[in-house]
Amino acid sequence: MSDAIKHECGIALIRLRKPYQYYIDKYETPMYAVHKLSVMMEKQVNRGQDGAGVANIKIEVPPGKRYISRYRSVEPQPLTDIFSKIHKKFRKGLKNHRDRAMDAKWLQENLAFTGEVWLGHLRYGTHGTNEVENCHPMLRQSNWRSRNLVMAGNFNMTNVDELFGKLVSLGQHPKEKVDTVTVMEKIGHFLDEENQRVFERFKGVYENPTLSDVIEDNIDLQRVLYRSCRDFDGGYAMCGLTGYGASFVIRDPAGIRPAYYYADDEVVVVASEKQAIKAAFNVDYDQILEITPGSALIVDKNGEYNEFPILPKLEKRSCSFERIYFSRGTDPNIYYERKQLGKLLIPQILKEIDYDLENTIFSYIPNTAETAFLGMIEGLEEYLAKKRKQAIMEGILFEEDLEKVLSFRPRIEKLVTKDVKSRTFITADALRDDMVSSVYDTTFEVVRKNVDTVVIIDDSIVRGTTLEKSILTMLDRLKPKKIVVASSAPQIRFPDCYGIDMSKMKDFVAFRAVLKLLEERDLDYLLEDVYTKSVTSIATKNPYHTNFVKALYEPFTDEEISQKIAEIIRPKDLNAEISVVFQTVENLHKACPEHLGDWYFTGNYPTQGGNKVVNKAFSNSYEGKLERAY
Repeated sequence: MSDAIKHECGIALIRLRKPYQYYIDKYETPMYAVHKLSVMMEKQVNRGQDGAGVANIKIEVPPGKRYISRYRSVEPQPLTDIFSKIHKKFRKGLKNHRDRAMDAKWLQENLAFTGEVWLGHLRYGTHGTNEVENCHPMLRQSNWRSRNLVMAGNFNMTNVDELFGKLVSLGQHPKEKVDTVTVMEKIGHFLDEENQRVFERFKGVYENPTLSDVIEDNIDLQRVLYRSCRDFDGGYAMCGLTGYGASFVIRDPAGIRPAYYYADDEVVVVASEKQAIKAAFNVDYDQILEITPGSALIVDKNGEYNEFPILPKLEKRSCSFERIYFSRGTDPNIYYERKQLGKLLIPQILKEIDYDLENTIFSYIPNTAETAFLGMIEGLEEYLAKKRKQAIMEGILFEEDLEKVLSFRPRIEKLVTKDVKSRTFITADALRDDMVSSVYDTTFEVVRKNVDTVVIIDDSIVRGTTLEKSILTMLDRLKPKKIVVASSAPQIRFPDCYGIDMSKMKDFVAFRAVLKLLEERDLDYLLEDVYTKSVTSIATKNPYHTNFVKALYEPFTDEEISQKIAEIIRPKDLNAEISVVFQTVENLHKACPEHLGDWYFTGNYPTQGGNKVVNKAFSNSYEGKLERAY
């Protein structure tokens, strides 16, 4: 994606199912889980570079000994910072106790981060300052072990105001009005109530401290999560650790945010991406399972696990942007889908270049678009194979003509390369534009000046600013006759509200294109009509049922909007012709049939809160407000 945007966080959970001593003996290190968690988190750094956190719980240590450990960091390399501190703590603790390095009981009573339950989080801050206090895991503390709660997640709620009001109505006084704190406090409230329920049930039967163990053994986490999550509206994969060692991961009913798990007789592990589990534990992909939407994977104090239904499932609408761009492309399914996205663009591209392959060069930008590019080239080869067969079947009289048909190949070049050593940390806009251009290197003398067309494929086009201010200008220096920008994603028309930083309407070049089209065709009155409907629905507290903003796109075809986008992103001094080709929604679904979350492109939100957000986002835009809509 040439337009960098922030997106979902990453989660990693490890539950050791056997006694700590087992792993020390088998793997000859007390840091087995540390090493595995570091790999799982490193393989998900693509999901969060603003900060990171790790929490660990020991299940069986005597009173008076610490059993919860946590580190969080917002350093430039937060993972390195956290795991360096954990290793340092081990070295320091064992400095005068080398003989205890393989003694699980001594380690757990004297060293932090020697527990059986681990939770890691990578933060991509879509809002809020980048401070340690905003990093997960979050901790809700109590002197009662069974009331402690550690939480981290990849989520965003659309109804934070309502959830905050619920907490107040329950008698709480939350310290912040943000979804992370609100969610944790709501689950914590019902965990407290469950503790009290079990306490009342057994208080006349057992005495303390036995009663504390009985409470831990009888807490019904499925009940806690059902009561906690029934009012949530958003996309989420949330992990929780209780102080007594039980853990859970709950996924939203539409499966918007991803969550996968693997289990054997030694571990239960969870991550946002399959590749993280594959890399850490070297298991087959078919052994890595998807957590069922609307369900919670619950691991009890004894390490037994199962999935439990929590909320009624909705139509599965897992995020298609995960497949297009955000997740690691080394996952075999994602790799195949991205190739398909490139291949399915071929009919539109051929039409745009008037089928003139001899005078066309194909390339890609950024590096993450390479897989879609490979699919595009594969699609071209299939097209050429059909043309060769047709030519042979029709009969070719001259040997040189036959040789030309059989030997022709698409022209492929690496025209733009990103210089990974360059950075763009310059705040002055004029200087930054120059700096952005310098981040890329351009390959000269491969384009025939004023003859060749250049087709360059991108993952998606969000704002179009990087294309306008750097990439198109660089390509124009090669003096092509025409530049065709092909997006493997459809036009991004509507904001996200489930964890990706795309919340303001005017950020989208497709929306800006529609505003221009409305003005040119004297359809401006539609803006006021949609605004009136949007603010009225919000004022009457009934904004959930209709996405009124869809009406602004209805008068225009996809091609008309694409043409206007090409005009918007065209630099003033560009000499080449320019056009933009977008993936169709129909072909997106063909490429990613199991991931139909397409609200960015269609406005069909998987939860009612999405309609509220899009109407609010448009109202903010109409009023000139730059604030988030949720």
